[in-house]
Amino acid sequence: MYLLVMRHGEAGWHSRDQARELTEAGRFAAGSVARMIAASPWRPELIWASPLVRARQTAAIVSEALNCPVEEKLFITPDDDPAECLEALLDTHLEKLMLISHMPFVGSLSTLLVDGHRRGIPFMTSQAVLLDMPIVGPGCADLKAQFLPDIE
Repeated sequence: MYLLVMRHGEAGWHSRDQARELTEAGRFAAGSVARMIAASPWRPELIWASPLVRARQTAAIVSEALNCPVEEKLFITPDDDPAECLEALLDTHLEKLMLISHMPFVGSLSTLLVDGHRRGIPFMTSQAVLLDMPIVGPGCADLKAQFLPDIE
């Protein structure tokens, strides 16, 4: 399985956390990363997105660029346990999947899959990484590629 893990685009701070919306810069950065992924050989079959507004907005931008459907998943919000996501990954039969979520979740999930622990690596907004997992499990993934947003 190839798993693309992406942090949502930059969001404003003018509202409560669950309702925060992408800024113009966040929309631009998410679009630039989506275009890079679209030009790569790792286009996903499906996108899993957090139900929080900024992740849903990011997923909509990416979905349009990749012509890929989105499913909201309640277990990938900022403070969720990556073990629940790992269980869902074990149950999927997709070869190429993308997940759009938040810090610290994206960092914790990525280090769980690559290094077998949950300390978490930092992700900038709109950053995506590609994990190559011949077998889905803790410590079984290799970091294959990274997609960084263009900065205006």
